[in-house]
Amino acid sequence: MTSGEGNDPTSFPFTAKRRQLPAKVMTRCLVFPVTSFPVTAKTPADVCSQVLLINSPKMGACLALCSLASCASCLCGSAPCLLCGCCPSSNNSTITRLVFSFFLLMGTMVSVIMILPGMETQLRKIPGFCKGGATVIGVENQVNCEVIVGYKSVYRMGFAMACFFFLFAAIMIRVRSSKDPRASVQNGFWFFKFLILVGITVGAFFIPDGTFNTVWFYFGIFGSFAFILIQLVLLIDFAHSWNKIWVGNAEESSNKCWYAGLLTFTFLFYALAFAAVVLFYVYYTQPDDCVEHKVFISLNLIFCIIISIVSILPKIQEAQPHSGLLQASLISLYTMYVTWSAMTNNPNRKCNPSLLSLVSNISTTQSPADSIPGQVQWWDAQSVVGLIIFLFCTLYASIRSSTNTQVNKLMQTEEGGGSGGEGVVGEDGIRRAVDNEEEGVSYSYSFFHAHLCMASLYIMMTLTNWYEPDTTMQVMQSSMPAVWVKMSSSWLGLGLYLWTLLAPLIFPNRDFN
Repeated sequence: MTSGEGNDPTSFPFTAKRRQLPAKVMTRCLVFPVTSFPVTAKTPADVCSQVLLINSPKMGACLALCSLASCASCLCGSAPCLLCGCCPSSNNSTITRLVFSFFLLMGTMVSVIMILPGMETQLRKIPGFCKGGATVIGVENQVNCEVIVGYKSVYRMGFAMACFFFLFAAIMIRVRSSKDPRASVQNGFWFFKFLILVGITVGAFFIPDGTFNTVWFYFGIFGSFAFILIQLVLLIDFAHSWNKIWVGNAEESSNKCWYAGLLTFTFLFYALAFAAVVLFYVYYTQPDDCVEHKVFISLNLIFCIIISIVSILPKIQEAQPHSGLLQASLISLYTMYVTWSAMTNNPNRKCNPSLLSLVSNISTTQSPADSIPGQVQWWDAQSVVGLIIFLFCTLYASIRSSTNTQVNKLMQTEEGGGSGGEGVVGEDGIRRAVDNEEEGVSYSYSFFHAHLCMASLYIMMTLTNWYEPDTTMQVMQSSMPAVWVKMSSSWLGLGLYLWTLLAPLIFPNRDFN
């Protein structure tokens, strides 16, 4: 680019001055190669990757911020279109659920990053950013980095995401079809939704400490309790669908490999559940004062045996042809995971050895939270497993077909049936996502957002390891309320699955499909 072109007002709506800037100014400006400056750029979106070289550092920062905001606008606005382009035959309802789930995943990733060990130390190295950190002449450090990292940041991110999804759950109550004006809000305006989420998140970090963390901890407890039940319902639905598809394939093709596959996975799930029970008795019940753990393990083992026997009774098989040991084995394995997760929250460290202490023989009398104040060891094995199950259930809830009947009573409205359709071709020749909800929604908008709201609280509790912040806001401690919430959710989940088996026999005239 020549100097003449740079000063030509017709080639670009702004002018750029090439001059030698002082070193201090250069360090405070975002400078890109001028050779990449397009002469034909007409909009800020065309120059998202360039920043003008100007004399005023403050003005340069403002223009750079505007350019980045324009880039974000382009990205967020076209993200659903890009997703539709990759899957042109996808339904509009599926695309929408995937994008909202992506918002939740994005918030989860931010929470994980901000809780990483040493994050506050790294932020303090940024000149002019954190209070008490590295300084820059003429710049006052304004950010309190103690708030934007650690469990405090996770609580505020969880609060922001929960408020965001609760807002949409309230707005979308009783939406019956895509003809409702609110459906266009549900399926579009993604950039503005992103701005709302960012705005709520920024505002959450201005909430004073006070009793916020303690109060929000109990909100997280109840929300996580509900989400654990929803996860169990989704797992039951997944197991039913899995069993139905593989049995159908075996009957249509007369191929016994499908039955062998079902038998293999059933045996694998039961083997893992039994191995978990043995490990629990070995490592979580050794001291004499761990009576609660012995009761928890024994009760859930008995309950899992009961549901397994009931699922293969002749009367149950007659009323529920697709019920079987595959579903019971998966539910048993999930129940053992919830039991393990509950026992890891026992404040008695003698009854709650971490995997690290089991491997390296570290004393279990000292709580990890007591050894390093303010640090939360969220990467415990049970937390990692919990995140994996969460991701699977969230993805399954987003892409599951509306023809699944086990959960539709919960996920759909009364009139929801959804309608299929062919791919729509736009004026530009690009195939768009199918609007399959003109006659009726294929899922309950309001319940879906409520599900994501509770998922946000579950993620918040999982990343903080269900620890309860104390009054000094410096340490997080395990608490018995978290233990009882998880155990009661496992018992209620087992009862719910048992009800799905017995209900058709108790009420034969009702349709439980």
